[in-house]
Amino acid sequence: MLTLLLSLLWIGSLLSAGHAMLNKRDPRAAVGWIIACLAIPGIGALVYWLMGVNRIRVRSQEIQKRGLGMHWLHVGKSPPSKDIAHFPVSSASQSLIKFSDAVTRRPLICGNQIKVLYNGEDAYPAMLKAIDAAAESIFLSSYILIPDQIGKQFAEKLIAAAERGVEVRVLIDAFGELYSFKKLRHLFRGTKVKSAPFLPLTLLGSFYFNLRNHRKLLIVDNTCCFTGGMNIRDRHLMMDKSDPQRVVDIHFRFAGPICEQLRDAFMEDWHFATKEKREPRDWLTPPNVGTACCRGISAGPNEQHEKLNWILIGALACAKSHIRIMTPYFIPNRAQLAAINTAALRGVRVDVLLPQQNNLPYVAWASNALLFELLEQDTHVYFQPPPFIHSKLLLIDDEYALVGSANLDPRSLRLNFEFNVEIFDVATVTELIDHFDQSREQAREITLKEMDKRRLLLRLRDSFCRLFSPYL
Repeated sequence: MLTLLLSLLWIGSLLSAGHAMLNKRDPRAAVGWIIACLAIPGIGALVYWLMGVNRIRVRSQEIQKRGLGMHWLHVGKSPPSKDIAHFPVSSASQSLIKFSDAVTRRPLICGNQIKVLYNGEDAYPAMLKAIDAAAESIFLSSYILIPDQIGKQFAEKLIAAAERGVEVRVLIDAFGELYSFKKLRHLFRGTKVKSAPFLPLTLLGSFYFNLRNHRKLLIVDNTCCFTGGMNIRDRHLMMDKSDPQRVVDIHFRFAGPICEQLRDAFMEDWHFATKEKREPRDWLTPPNVGTACCRGISAGPNEQHEKLNWILIGALACAKSHIRIMTPYFIPNRAQLAAINTAALRGVRVDVLLPQQNNLPYVAWASNALLFELLEQDTHVYFQPPPFIHSKLLLIDDEYALVGSANLDPRSLRLNFEFNVEIFDVATVTELIDHFDQSREQAREITLKEMDKRRLLLRLRDSFCRLFSPYL
């Protein structure tokens, strides 16, 4: 009996190791799982099937087969963007547009209007005003939405909108809810607001604890929408200097056809989270209201490829004169490091703005361990003084901006569900360049000599944290 059991464990382990060899694209991950399966027969295979298999993509395909939506899984390339030769952009940007057409599943669309919103003082009043004006629908998705002062204001406005007949749906990440002892969704009980958690942390769902919905979306009447990197909590009110944990951030208000792409991203997540069947529906068509050309990019473990990683590398390769990167969490992979260094070596100026004090110190330590690779090739790295800056921007030359929820780290690019927007709009990109350059003037540039002179214990600490960078 024992021999039979051991034989079955070994057969299961060999089959699991073979599955990892065939399906893991990263050779390092494949080798790690093969060793785990064979070194601990049975247990290693069990851990692999629970933690090493992309169950989100499998589950999405099952939902799609049952007719609950998720039609986007097999769409493939986006429709080609029309008349790109007539866009007021350089040939390099036209190449980037064609590249994004091939990588993403949504087209670049013009006719949009963009407003940049700085911190909660700009963003929250604009969002609440839009909710007050809603006539048909409000769709809100946030990683963090807690019942503090500003969170309760949003809840009250959403409940009031639902009571006057507006369709209101709220999707909150289940892990993000844990930032508060109380859950804001509880305020919606007994009201007409529909709310749902994304990947709740149940006994079985706990295997998804690393896969979080980091998107920030608000779509009102399909004609006005908001996205960016800002959660909904008091901490984003930067002018409240009594809060030592206040956060500097940036958000965006869009109007025009791009709203359809944000709405589509929200509805994908909603049907994934609730298992509701997605029925055909006649949506209000948003009118053209401006000249900005935009494209929404959904990224996450449910997608077939690491789209944001490809977009980042493609954008860096297209840069001709200047690359500006602002991010709170900076742990680029080898391909991204190579793309940044290649750009610097061919004469493109590269500026990277990072927070001097990070709310996740171990992420900053891992980042410190790789900065020398950039400094050796004349990339300019700056530390911004407190308060903590959570803004995320990629600006290429003076024509292109990539904004949204994703950071430049493995968690955002491989594990989280993220939403970003490509922007081709001279006025918006110029404003973001001015914001970046003003922030850089307040920051302190670091040097290769400074990093090399750090104490041995600090360098060991940083290098140790970098070993865990795929999971930070």
